Amino acid sequence: MTITQQDELDALKHIGQIVADTLKTMSESVEAGMTTRELDDIGRALLEKEGAVSAPESEYEFPGATCISINEEIAHGVPSDRIIAPGDMINIDVSASKNEFFGDTGASFRVAPLKTEHDKLCKDGRRAMEIGIAQVLVNKPLGGIGNAIGRFARRGGYTLIRNLASHGVGRSLHEYPEEIATWPTRDKRRITKGMVLTVEPFLSTGGHYAEDGEDGWTLYSEPTAPCVQYEHTVVATDRGPVILTLPSR
Repeated sequence: MTITQQDELDALKHIGQIVADTLKTMSESVEAGMTTRELDDIGRALLEKEGAVSAPESEYEFPGATCISINEEIAHGVPSDRIIAPGDMINIDVSASKNEFFGDTGASFRVAPLKTEHDKLCKDGRRAMEIGIAQVLVNKPLGGIGNAIGRFARRGGYTLIRNLASHGVGRSLHEYPEEIATWPTRDKRRITKGMVLTVEPFLSTGGHYAEDGEDGWTLYSEPTAPCVQYEHTVVATDRGPVILTLPSR
Protein backbone atom coordinates (compact mmCIF):
# COMPACT_ATOMS: atom_id res chain seq x y z
CA MET A 1 0.00 0.00 0.00
CA THR A 2 0.95 3.65 -0.15
CA ILE A 3 0.50 5.63 3.05
CA THR A 4 -1.26 8.94 2.50
CA GLN A 5 -2.43 9.81 6.02
CA GLN A 6 -0.90 9.85 9.50
CA ASP A 7 -3.55 7.51 10.90
CA GLU A 8 -2.53 4.87 8.38
CA LEU A 9 1.09 5.14 9.48
CA ASP A 10 0.05 4.94 13.13
CA ALA A 11 -2.03 1.82 12.47
CA LEU A 12 0.84 0.13 10.63
CA LYS A 13 3.28 0.98 13.41
CA HIS A 14 0.85 -0.50 15.92
CA ILE A 15 0.47 -3.86 14.20
CA GLY A 16 4.18 -3.77 13.37
CA GLN A 17 5.03 -3.49 17.04
CA ILE A 18 2.63 -6.33 17.88
CA VAL A 19 4.26 -8.77 15.46
CA ALA A 20 7.74 -7.61 16.50
CA ASP A 21 6.97 -8.11 20.20
CA THR A 22 5.51 -11.53 19.42
CA LEU A 23 8.62 -12.54 17.50
CA LYS A 24 10.91 -11.32 20.28
CA THR A 25 9.01 -13.17 23.01
CA MET A 26 8.86 -16.36 20.95
CA SER A 27 12.61 -16.21 20.33
CA GLU A 28 13.25 -15.74 24.05
CA SER A 29 10.97 -18.68 24.84
CA VAL A 30 12.74 -21.23 22.62
CA GLU A 31 14.08 -24.19 24.60
CA ALA A 32 15.44 -27.55 23.55
CA GLY A 33 12.82 -30.19 24.28
CA MET A 34 9.75 -28.12 23.44
CA THR A 35 7.77 -28.71 20.26
CA THR A 36 7.25 -26.19 17.51
CA ARG A 37 3.51 -26.38 18.23
CA GLU A 38 4.16 -25.31 21.83
CA LEU A 39 6.22 -22.39 20.54
CA ASP A 40 3.44 -21.49 18.12
CA ASP A 41 0.92 -21.55 20.98
CA ILE A 42 2.98 -18.85 22.70
CA GLY A 43 2.80 -16.71 19.59
CA ARG A 44 -0.91 -17.30 19.16
CA ALA A 45 -1.65 -16.26 22.74
CA LEU A 46 0.36 -13.06 22.34
CA LEU A 47 -1.42 -12.09 19.13
CA GLU A 48 -4.84 -12.80 20.59
CA LYS A 49 -4.02 -10.78 23.71
CA GLU A 50 -3.36 -7.76 21.47
CA GLY A 51 -6.48 -8.29 19.38
CA ALA A 52 -4.45 -9.27 16.31
CA VAL A 53 -5.28 -12.03 13.83
CA SER A 54 -2.73 -14.44 12.37
CA ALA A 55 -2.29 -13.55 8.70
CA PRO A 56 -1.23 -17.02 7.48
CA GLU A 57 -4.35 -18.52 9.02
CA SER A 58 -6.80 -15.83 7.96
CA GLU A 59 -5.40 -15.26 4.46
CA TYR A 60 -4.24 -18.73 3.42
CA GLU A 61 -5.72 -21.21 5.95
CA PHE A 62 -2.20 -22.07 7.11
CA PRO A 63 -2.25 -24.71 9.89
CA GLY A 64 -0.62 -22.52 12.53
CA ALA A 65 -0.55 -18.97 13.87
CA THR A 66 3.10 -18.49 12.90
CA CYS A 67 5.58 -20.16 10.57
CA ILE A 68 8.36 -22.03 12.38
CA SER A 69 11.09 -23.66 10.30
CA ILE A 70 13.97 -25.77 11.63
CA ASN A 71 17.35 -26.49 10.01
CA GLU A 72 16.61 -27.99 6.57
CA GLU A 73 13.25 -26.19 6.54
CA ILE A 74 13.89 -22.66 5.31
CA ALA A 75 10.39 -21.15 5.27
CA HIS A 76 6.69 -21.75 5.97
CA GLY A 77 7.36 -24.55 8.44
CA VAL A 78 4.16 -25.92 9.97
CA PRO A 79 3.98 -26.00 13.80
CA SER A 80 3.89 -29.64 14.84
CA ASP A 81 5.08 -32.24 17.36
CA ARG A 82 8.64 -31.84 16.08
CA ILE A 83 10.89 -31.42 19.10
CA ILE A 84 13.40 -28.58 19.09
CA ALA A 85 16.89 -30.01 19.70
CA PRO A 86 20.11 -28.48 21.05
CA GLY A 87 22.03 -26.76 18.27
CA ASP A 88 19.00 -26.31 15.99
CA MET A 89 18.65 -23.22 13.85
CA ILE A 90 15.07 -21.91 13.85
CA ASN A 91 13.35 -19.36 11.65
CA ILE A 92 10.22 -17.71 13.05
CA ASP A 93 7.98 -15.67 10.76
CA VAL A 94 5.18 -13.66 12.36
CA SER A 95 2.58 -11.83 10.29
CA ALA A 96 -0.77 -10.57 11.52
CA SER A 97 -3.46 -7.97 11.05
CA LYS A 98 -5.37 -5.61 13.29
CA ASN A 99 -8.07 -3.16 12.20
CA GLU A 100 -7.43 -4.21 8.58
CA PHE A 101 -3.72 -3.32 8.62
CA PHE A 102 -0.95 -5.94 8.31
CA GLY A 103 2.55 -6.30 9.71
CA ASP A 104 5.17 -8.91 8.75
CA THR A 105 8.50 -9.75 10.36
CA GLY A 106 10.82 -12.70 10.82
CA ALA A 107 14.28 -13.79 11.95
CA SER A 108 16.52 -16.80 12.39
CA PHE A 109 17.67 -17.94 15.82
CA ARG A 110 19.85 -20.67 17.25
CA VAL A 111 19.35 -23.03 20.16
CA ALA A 112 22.23 -23.54 22.61
CA PRO A 113 24.83 -24.91 22.37
CA LEU A 114 25.52 -22.60 19.45
CA LYS A 115 27.35 -23.96 16.42
CA THR A 116 30.20 -21.64 15.52
CA GLU A 117 29.87 -22.44 11.81
CA HIS A 118 26.55 -20.58 11.85
CA ASP A 119 27.89 -17.44 13.58
CA LYS A 120 28.92 -15.64 10.40
CA LEU A 121 25.88 -16.77 8.41
CA CYS A 122 23.47 -15.34 10.99
CA LYS A 123 25.42 -12.10 11.35
CA ASP A 124 25.64 -11.63 7.60
CA GLY A 125 22.00 -12.59 7.09
CA ARG A 126 20.92 -9.71 9.28
CA ARG A 127 23.42 -7.44 7.57
CA ALA A 128 21.99 -8.39 4.15
CA MET A 129 18.55 -7.26 5.33
CA GLU A 130 19.95 -3.98 6.63
CA ILE A 131 21.70 -3.33 3.32
CA GLY A 132 18.43 -3.94 1.50
CA ILE A 133 16.50 -1.62 3.80
CA ALA A 134 19.03 1.15 3.16
CA GLN A 135 17.99 1.07 -0.53
CA VAL A 136 14.35 1.92 0.26
CA LEU A 137 14.58 5.51 -0.94
CA VAL A 138 11.92 7.60 -2.69
CA ASN A 139 12.35 7.65 -6.49
CA LYS A 140 15.03 4.94 -6.44
CA PRO A 141 14.45 1.69 -8.40
CA LEU A 142 13.01 -1.29 -6.53
CA GLY A 143 15.73 -3.30 -8.21
CA GLY A 144 18.31 -1.47 -6.12
CA ILE A 145 17.30 -3.56 -3.12
CA GLY A 146 18.21 -6.88 -4.71
CA ASN A 147 21.25 -5.50 -6.49
CA ALA A 148 22.77 -4.21 -3.24
CA ILE A 149 22.03 -7.45 -1.41
CA GLY A 150 23.45 -9.40 -4.34
CA ARG A 151 26.75 -7.51 -4.23
CA PHE A 152 27.03 -8.18 -0.50
CA ALA A 153 26.23 -11.88 -0.93
CA ARG A 154 28.72 -12.29 -3.75
CA ARG A 155 31.53 -10.67 -1.75
CA GLY A 156 30.84 -13.02 1.15
CA GLY A 157 30.68 -16.14 -0.99
CA TYR A 158 26.95 -16.63 -0.32
CA THR A 159 24.00 -17.51 -2.50
CA LEU A 160 20.45 -16.14 -2.34
CA ILE A 161 17.19 -18.06 -2.55
CA ARG A 162 15.75 -16.67 -5.79
CA ASN A 163 12.09 -17.62 -5.57
CA LEU A 164 11.31 -16.21 -2.12
CA ALA A 165 10.87 -12.48 -2.59
CA SER A 166 10.00 -9.39 -0.61
CA HIS A 167 6.56 -7.91 -1.28
CA GLY A 168 4.20 -5.03 -0.75
CA VAL A 169 2.14 -5.16 2.45
CA GLY A 170 -0.35 -2.99 4.31
CA ARG A 171 -4.03 -3.54 3.61
CA SER A 172 -3.31 -7.20 2.88
CA LEU A 173 -0.37 -9.50 3.52
CA HIS A 174 0.78 -9.56 -0.11
CA GLU A 175 -0.03 -6.67 -2.45
CA TYR A 176 1.52 -4.23 -4.92
CA PRO A 177 4.36 -4.04 -5.76
CA GLU A 178 4.01 -7.83 -5.46
CA GLU A 179 7.32 -9.66 -5.96
CA ILE A 180 10.38 -7.59 -5.04
CA ALA A 181 13.62 -9.41 -5.76
CA THR A 182 16.23 -9.69 -3.01
CA TRP A 183 18.76 -10.89 -5.59
CA PRO A 184 20.29 -9.10 -8.62
CA THR A 185 17.54 -7.88 -10.95
CA ARG A 186 16.73 -5.41 -13.72
CA ASP A 187 13.50 -4.25 -12.08
CA LYS A 188 13.16 -0.54 -12.97
CA ARG A 189 9.94 0.16 -11.04
CA ARG A 190 10.36 3.15 -8.77
CA ILE A 191 9.90 3.41 -5.04
CA THR A 192 7.27 6.02 -4.28
CA LYS A 193 6.71 8.10 -1.18
CA GLY A 194 4.69 6.17 1.38
CA MET A 195 5.21 2.76 -0.25
CA VAL A 196 5.08 -0.08 2.31
CA LEU A 197 7.06 -3.26 1.69
CA THR A 198 9.01 -6.01 3.34
CA VAL A 199 12.73 -6.55 2.97
CA GLU A 200 13.53 -10.22 3.60
CA PRO A 201 16.55 -11.79 1.88
CA PHE A 202 17.20 -15.52 2.30
CA LEU A 203 20.97 -15.81 2.56
CA SER A 204 22.50 -19.28 2.10
CA THR A 205 25.83 -21.07 1.87
CA GLY A 206 24.78 -22.83 -1.32
CA GLY A 207 21.01 -22.88 -1.80
CA HIS A 208 19.50 -21.20 -4.87
CA TYR A 209 15.80 -22.04 -4.80
CA ALA A 210 13.05 -23.01 -2.36
CA GLU A 211 11.45 -26.37 -3.07
CA ASP A 212 8.04 -27.55 -1.86
CA GLY A 213 7.84 -30.24 0.79
CA GLU A 214 5.35 -33.07 1.05
CA ASP A 215 3.00 -31.19 3.38
CA GLY A 216 2.27 -28.56 0.76
CA TRP A 217 3.55 -25.72 2.96
CA THR A 218 7.12 -26.23 4.18
CA LEU A 219 9.91 -25.09 1.87
CA TYR A 220 13.42 -26.55 1.60
CA SER A 221 16.66 -25.29 0.08
CA GLU A 222 17.65 -26.64 -3.33
CA PRO A 223 20.39 -27.70 -3.30
CA THR A 224 20.39 -28.48 0.42
CA ALA A 225 22.38 -25.88 2.36
CA PRO A 226 22.06 -23.77 5.54
CA CYS A 227 19.89 -20.69 5.05
CA VAL A 228 18.79 -17.75 7.21
CA GLN A 229 16.11 -15.10 6.76
CA TYR A 230 15.65 -11.74 8.47
CA GLU A 231 12.68 -9.51 7.71
CA HIS A 232 11.25 -6.10 8.52
CA THR A 233 8.30 -4.17 7.17
CA VAL A 234 9.39 -0.68 6.09
CA VAL A 235 7.91 2.47 4.58
CA ALA A 236 9.65 4.83 2.16
CA THR A 237 9.67 8.45 3.32
CA ASP A 238 11.41 11.66 2.23
CA ARG A 239 13.86 11.08 5.07
CA GLY A 240 14.66 7.52 4.10
CA PRO A 241 13.31 4.12 5.16
CA VAL A 242 11.33 3.82 8.39
CA ILE A 243 11.12 0.38 10.00
CA LEU A 244 7.58 -0.43 11.14
CA THR A 245 8.31 -3.76 12.85
CA LEU A 246 10.37 -2.71 15.87
CA PRO A 247 9.68 -4.28 19.30
CA SER A 248 8.60 -2.11 22.21
CA ARG A 249 11.50 -3.29 24.35
